[in-house]
Amino acid sequence: MNLSYKPFAFVLFAIALLLSCNKEEQPPTRTFRMGFQNSAPRFDNLDLFIQSLNLWTSRADVAMITTEVPWEQLLTGTSVNDFVVNNYKELVTYYKTKNFKLWIYIDPQNGLDRGADAVYLQQIDKSIADADIQLLYQKFTIAMDSILNPEHLGLALETNLIRDAAPASIYNGVKTAVNATAQAVRARNATVPLSVSVQVDHAWGKLVGGNYAGVAQDFDDFPFIQELGLSSYPYFGFNNPKDIPINYYSKLVEGKPIPVFITEGGWASESVTTPDRSFVSSPELQKAYIEHHTHLLNEVKAAAVFQLVFTDIDLTAVPDDIPNNIGYFLSLGLVDVNLNIKPALSAWDEVFGYRYTGND
Repeated sequence: MNLSYKPFAFVLFAIALLLSCNKEEQPPTRTFRMGFQNSAPRFDNLDLFIQSLNLWTSRADVAMITTEVPWEQLLTGTSVNDFVVNNYKELVTYYKTKNFKLWIYIDPQNGLDRGADAVYLQQIDKSIADADIQLLYQKFTIAMDSILNPEHLGLALETNLIRDAAPASIYNGVKTAVNATAQAVRARNATVPLSVSVQVDHAWGKLVGGNYAGVAQDFDDFPFIQELGLSSYPYFGFNNPKDIPINYYSKLVEGKPIPVFITEGGWASESVTTPDRSFVSSPELQKAYIEHHTHLLNEVKAAAVFQLVFTDIDLTAVPDDIPNNIGYFLSLGLVDVNLNIKPALSAWDEVFGYRYTGND
């Protein structure tokens, strides 16, 4: 045996060991910004909104505004510009003082019932299929963009779910309105990235027990897409967060090198049983979701993740016109209705402390 090379081999081994140790000691990283939409347990209590705002903005670096078109106000006399200024301008100014980048998403349809038009439009026998309603959606979207100047603008939410759940007239109305509005926005704003969001769990067949379908049709139907929003509530399809495959997001954009971000989602902390659907959960499972979710986000190199509701929702304060399926989403918050901290918040805070390695 030739022993002459052993010292050199030992040096190589020592260097490799040192590099390995240094790699293990590197702090965890995240590719994504983290944020919320402002929320409160009750919709009628301004003080709670302010308390919530103070709590979540210390653990975020971006903000989200997602809203249905305020059909009733706009169709009963409120001007588009007045509504945007009176309801959002001051809040967005505050976000700017925090150096938060802003994502805005406008929903032309029904956020809690993807099979129907918005509630007020149903009440007055109107639809997004109507040309005048499509034009009002466009005016509202343009005002939100031009007055609030978001860094990212989404023109529709969960388009794949609308396509499969709603009548063709509604989906075609959404498609027509959104594509026309994309052109109108681009004529006025050459730089803001445009997108829609898709429902991830539905794309994987988890909501109705089907097979993986993907979202290729959405790219065909909305060819302006420059980045893709993802909506995911995987407790509808998985018993344990750790069962969610690591490519749950990345598979949807294979072959399409565009940015993605989570526009809404989470894991409920309480079990729910209804005649239509049930799932078992706990605060510990919600915490496990936040921890596992980080791997999915880094896998797809997500640009951002938004937990729309920072607080749980007080069912006793929900307006009468909100659909009953709001019950599925009451316990998504990272604090409860009394703003008491849940275990999931510590997981969120830990991830927020990771070194940011994104591109902006």
